[in-house]
Amino acid sequence: MKLAYDPSHLRHSHSLEEMIFKVADLGYKYIELSPREDFCWFYEYPKVDKHKIKQVKKWMSEAGLEFSSLLPLYNWAGPDEDRRQAAVRNWKRAIEIAVELDVDLMNSEFSGSKYEPLICEEKFVKSMDELIPVFEREGIRLNLQAHPYDFIETNTGAINMIRALDRDWIKLVYSVAHTFFYDDGVGDIAKMLDEAGDLLDHVLFADTFNHKAAYGLRYIVNPPDAQVTVHQHLNIGEGDVDFDTLFRKLREMKFDGIATNAVFAYGDKVDWSNEITLRKMKEGLGLA
Repeated sequence: MKLAYDPSHLRHSHSLEEMIFKVADLGYKYIELSPREDFCWFYEYPKVDKHKIKQVKKWMSEAGLEFSSLLPLYNWAGPDEDRRQAAVRNWKRAIEIAVELDVDLMNSEFSGSKYEPLICEEKFVKSMDELIPVFEREGIRLNLQAHPYDFIETNTGAINMIRALDRDWIKLVYSVAHTFFYDDGVGDIAKMLDEAGDLLDHVLFADTFNHKAAYGLRYIVNPPDAQVTVHQHLNIGEGDVDFDTLFRKLREMKFDGIATNAVFAYGDKVDWSNEITLRKMKEGLGLA
């Protein structure tokens, strides 16, 4: 199993070099490289050249770290065709960067909009038709997660789409912070992990509240019909997720993929937050 850190907490306060050495100081061997403005930012063309890649590889070697995966996020399922084409172009460059970094795994989201799911599914499949040959030519694997607001928000929907793509190198990310979107507020983790089975390759650890609780009044939005989607990425134990069941199921499944600390709520208290979540991850996964 690879214990990894998503350095979103550090992307605005630390340079790339500082971020790499800080992750090592936090007690990790692996970095899940999520979007940064000076690397692969959200929705934009990557701001990376060969010199920067060479520097990053040098810093990673000096820090004794490896990349567990590269996480780009582009609108490859967006309903606007020009934006979709731009996203595919961005993806192709991000794949080139992964190859140059000696990273063989990328993970991302389905993207698009839950308010136009059919159009977004069509756009996503069109993008994958263009990108699957590139992934296969370069030997890059892909893990995908359902995400709040995306055209696929549920665990079942993500599994069905991954099976529809029918490539053994495309697997599932289970983001714990999205648990209550994955099955419409029920939070039955055991059932969802059983459904995922051998597709499960990557788990993102963070807690969240059930947005469906209190008869839908956990979050009160004004005006009531506003199109908003809310969730959190909190320290383990601060929300409503059943972590006892989650850890038990992962041990029963002999999960041996990537386990990432994906807490984003405490950029001002990084060490404190990491100490809590990393300790609980190790204890729960039987790695303590």
